[in-house]
Parts: sequence; C-alpha cells; structure tokens
Amino acid sequence: MRTTVNRRALRTAVVLAAGALVLSACSSGGGGGGGATDSAGPGQDKNVAANYSLGTAADSTGPAPAPSGAKKGGTVTVLQRDAFHHLDPGQIYYGDMLINQLLYNRSLTGYKIGTDGKVKLVGDLATDTGTSSDGGKTWKFTLKDGLKWQDGSPITAQDVRWGIERLYASFETDGPQYIQQWLSGEGTSYRKALPDGPYDGKHLPSSVLDTPDDKTVVLHFLKPHADTPYATAMPNVGPVKADKDGKQKYDNAPFASGPYQVGDYKTGKSLTLVRNQNWDPKTDPIRTQYPDKFDISFGHQATDSTRRLLADQGPDKAGISFTNAVAPEMVEQVLKDPGTKSRRFIEIQPYLDVINFNMDRLKDIRVRKALAYAVPSGQIIQQIGGATAGQLATNLISPSIDGYKASDPFGKKAKPNGDPDKARALLKEAGKEGQEIVYAYANTDVQQKVSVVVTQALERAGFKVQKKEIDANVWDNSIAEVKNGFDIFRTGWGADWPVASTVVPPLYDGRVISDGAQNYTHLNDPAVNKEIDRVNTIPDVKKAAPEWMKLADKILIDDVPAVPTYANLQFSIWGSGLGGVKYHPVYGYPDPSGVFVK
Repeated sequence: MRTTVNRRALRTAVVLAAGALVLSACSSGGGGGGGATDSAGPGQDKNVAANYSLGTAADSTGPAPAPSGAKKGGTVTVLQRDAFHHLDPGQIYYGDMLINQLLYNRSLTGYKIGTDGKVKLVGDLATDTGTSSDGGKTWKFTLKDGLKWQDGSPITAQDVRWGIERLYASFETDGPQYIQQWLSGEGTSYRKALPDGPYDGKHLPSSVLDTPDDKTVVLHFLKPHADTPYATAMPNVGPVKADKDGKQKYDNAPFASGPYQVGDYKTGKSLTLVRNQNWDPKTDPIRTQYPDKFDISFGHQATDSTRRLLADQGPDKAGISFTNAVAPEMVEQVLKDPGTKSRRFIEIQPYLDVINFNMDRLKDIRVRKALAYAVPSGQIIQQIGGATAGQLATNLISPSIDGYKASDPFGKKAKPNGDPDKARALLKEAGKEGQEIVYAYANTDVQQKVSVVVTQALERAGFKVQKKEIDANVWDNSIAEVKNGFDIFRTGWGADWPVASTVVPPLYDGRVISDGAQNYTHLNDPAVNKEIDRVNTIPDVKKAAPEWMKLADKILIDDVPAVPTYANLQFSIWGSGLGGVKYHPVYGYPDPSGVFVK
C-alpha cells in the first residue's frame, strides 16, 4: 500500500492456517486499539504473527460484533487534510482512501478487526477465504446469499468478473495489480489480455477467469499463489455493476456494496456518505451501520483538526480524522490533557518512509550514496512529531515484514542527523561538488518544516538545493509521473500483506516503471529483476522471506535508489461523542467500520 505525505499503504504480520502458508513478523502495531496510551510512545506491538489468523466459514458470517454501548443515529464529522483522489475501488491504494472505501465497498475477502487488535482474514462477499486446487494455481470463491447493491439488485459473480476485468483498461493505473498480473502476465503485459477491459463486450476466457454461475468465481493463475486470500482482500477485487460503470466517471459515483453510499460529493471539498438501505448486516462480518451519515471535509491541516478535536465542541464532539495525526506542536498538550486518555491512541503503523532518488536523473551512484549519508533522518523525525510519529529506519524493509533482519549500511544509528563529511567526500570523488538537486515536497505544514532541515543538511554536504513545493492535493499524481522532473522526494509504503513480495517487486522491479506505478526511483537493474523472478518462484513463503530481505539489502547497498528515514507511528485523537473507535493494524489508521455516535 502506498502512503504519501501522511498517507500510508499497508502491511502486517499474518499466520495462514491449514498448512497452506505460514507468515510471521516482528513489528508494527501499538498500544491503544481504541483506548489510549499515557506515554509519548506506542504500546504493545500488534503487528506480530500471534495477532493474525485465517478465519473459518463461521468467522465469515455476519453480523459484525456490536461495540459496547453501540446505538443508531447521528452524524460523524471527518476532518481530512487531503482530498481523496479516487472513490473508484479499482484505483485505491493509499491509506486515507483505503479507510474510506471500507464504508461503501466490499471485496471477496477482508479483515475482521477485534477490539483487542487481533485480525482475522475472512470471507467478505465470499463465504470463506477461498479454496485452492491445481497446486495453488486455481482458486474458487463462492458468494454469500443475500448480497445486494444499493438499488436492491443482487450482487453476482458476473459483477465480480466485471470488477476484475475493468482493471485491465488503460485508465485504471493507480490500484494494486496482483490479481491481473497473476492471471495474465507480469509487469504491465497483463493489459494485452484485455486492453479495453470489458467495455467492448470482450471478456477474459473462462480458462483464466470463470463465473460458471451467479455465485461462483474461479481464478486460474499462471503460477501458484498461496497468498491469494490476502490479494483478494484488496479493494479492487470486488464487484462493479456494468450498467453503473462510467469508466473514469466511476471515480465520482461508485455504486455501493457496503453499508454506506455516496450521498453528496463535491470534488476536492467534501464527501457525504449516507446509509445504504439495501446492505444486509447478516452478510457482513466486518462492518456495522450505526451513524446516519459521515460528513467528510477536506483542507484541514493537522493543526486545525487537532485543535478542533481537542476542543471537543459542537459537531466535532462526534468528530474524527481517518488519517490526520495529532499536530507535532500539539503533542505535549494532548498527552497532558487527562480528558483525552479514553479518546486517543499511538500505534505503530506498517509503513516505512524513504526519500527516493530519481535514477533517471541521478545516474552516478556516488552522488546517490552522498545523498543517503547526508539525509538527516533524526531531524526529519523531530519535525514530523518525534517519538509519537516515527522510529528511525535503517533499511528498506519494515520490521513488520516476515524475514526482517536489522542492517544499517549508511550508519544512521550512529549519525541519525546525517554524515555531511562522508557525503562531501563522495561528491568530491565523483567530481560533483555543488551538484544541484531538485527537491520536491508537498506544501503541508509538516513537510514544509521537513524541507528546511533536509535542505540545510544537503547544503552542509555540498549540494545546491532547488526546492520544488507541490500542492498536496496533486502530490500523489505528480510523484508517480515517470518524467516528473524531481531528483529527490519522499514516499511511504506498507506491505499489502506481511511478506516482502508486496514491497520489493512493486517498488524496485524495473519492468513495472510507468506513470502511476510505484517504482518511484525508476530502478531498472537486470540483476534485481532476475532475482525478483527467482524469489517469486519459491513456493514456501517462509523460506522466501529471508531471500527478500537479502535482495532488499543488496538493492540498498549496490544500487542506492533511496534512503530509509523512519517507520511510521499514528497518533490519533477523536471526539468524546464517538464510540467504537479502534485501530486497524492492516491499514494503519482508525477503523470507522464499528464507529457510533453516543
């Protein structure tokens, strides 16, 4: 999953049952889970294998458990900094939109989050997490009875097929690509199988994607994929009703399969979600439908949302932010206020922030190494909020990923604020003293502060810095353009499920470089591509885990496409009039699926 500015993408630790796949990890979670922590640091890590399991068919039935004191009615006020770029589930891959889509969109499988932070992967639209055959190449899902669209019409297997096939269309660029690639080819070659999607009446052959009846979806992959139940939990592996699919216009008017539907949407300004009267809680083990509506407004910097939620007045008493963290300058105030103890948490997220180096522009590895040594990770952490916002990172893999092994090739633990002398020596060796660097950053309060310390650190190391401030509302699209004209810029990434196969290939496989894709550094190393292919063929994910770690370290040391800065924490606060708030360990933010107005 992706995170930009303060958006996060996904990844956690999981145990798959029945001997099909075993995953474990050591990190990313935190102490709150809808409660609070009294200190400035996170509590117990939730992103450990013991907290994850593969649910049964019984676990996949609804209704979802009712939070203590839950009742119907009221409006939830949601204060967001950035406007949502997409409502179309096929285009969603960022933390803020991942959280939002939980309210109106359903996938074949999904994550059932307990109040204790424990996570079960269960059937969402499907009766269970799928059954495999043909050595793991074929996966069958059966849809539940009683599934309905917002207009009351039944959700069918053909709707799921349409939802998957539209991902092949050229305009679908921003969402995850696992299922398409597994069905039809690596990189972007899968698009050749259905270049216009299903819109001209063509479909994938039944030998690839079959819907033999209204309740059955069968996926025939090119290779075995034991982690398919996790891939089908992504928001784009679900139904889209053909006669409601307006292609690009679907971004503004997705047809609801979840408990809420779009009521009013003013692009870039606000979104109102109202009850979907045809959603049946008996079919849904994940979501509830207590509030009458969610009023979501954009343009709220962290200072504004923190001030309003701390004041706890009027509509903000039932307020929350899906992704805005407590503003760095207000952390101490919130922690010292005893009235916030029951309405805040500090949680370790599954996301890792890096500063990317554009390898199309920065071709000399000595220059990239100089940048890696110069970046002041410790000072960056202080600017984003200190101990409540981030923990120093030293390699390209989050500790929450199975197979993680600590390494620190650029000496960040010893010199967290950078090593300007080492950086300057490398520049001198390269004959690049005074090299100009185009540094792009989003125009948020926090990133403007970060830009000051980064610029100063690079200048101390002998670089000349041209700062390029980008509107936060277009930041995601700007950095994802191949010819973006930037030398360095930050991104955050979290594993889609807790193995590095959901980190290394999307970020560093040179064959996926394209506008909207996630290889932000444009690394295209044939040796790396070959090793990605080799590790991907290891059928035992547990055995593959250390191989991914070795490859990630090799990429960092031999190619230096980026420098890690910090693992993310989320410090959230909400109004005293809300109940049922808990942490979503997979997405790394507050989970709105069980929220109610007191």
